Amino acid sequence: MIPSLSFETLGVAVFALTGALMAARKGMDPFGFALLATVTGVGGGTLRDLLIGADPVFWVGDPGDVLVCLLVAAAVFALGPGRVAALEGGRRGRTLLWADALGLALFAIVGTGKALAAGVPALSAIALGTITATFGGIIRDILAGTTPLVLRQEIYVTAAALGAAVMVVLQGIGLDPFASAGAGFAASFSLRALALLRGWTLPAFPRRD
Repeated sequence: MIPSLSFETLGVAVFALTGALMAARKGMDPFGFALLATVTGVGGGTLRDLLIGADPVFWVGDPGDVLVCLLVAAAVFALGPGRVAALEGGRRGRTLLWADALGLALFAIVGTGKALAAGVPALSAIALGTITATFGGIIRDILAGTTPLVLRQEIYVTAAALGAAVMVVLQGIGLDPFASAGAGFAASFSLRALALLRGWTLPAFPRRD
């Protein structure tokens, strides 16, 4: 198993940042910041732990991750509109998308590592890694009234699944767990980064309306 504690905390913090930035875009109050940061930071890991029967769910046993979310939310709110806009690069800023890409890759390997440690089959571990990486963002976007990235033509779930699959395959052939996790992270983040930089999307079925 990879040393998931530090990776998970970092992933929680990065995803909490995306939730707080989304709250800033939508002009929410401090409670809205806290809510979006928290559900984004711990949402995917919560569903993963419920599916593998973890007792307790990771943030219930150690509320430190929730505290991280709240601190991130408070910090972004305290920056104020001007500094947040500067952080994002103005109206066309993409900080949220890049932070989300980093969180996606981190949570893909953390979720996969926890699933493998729980003894689930390889395909299930890939699915759980993908769920860990994407579910928090889905909740964030739904609560913010935005179409979730997974429902657009974005290379998003694909990037998470690639990272999880690379990690499972490499660990399955005997590569060191830490090295396989690093390779999975690199694969996931690289694919998502290339999609953002080059505008890659998945083909869509023609609309009929």
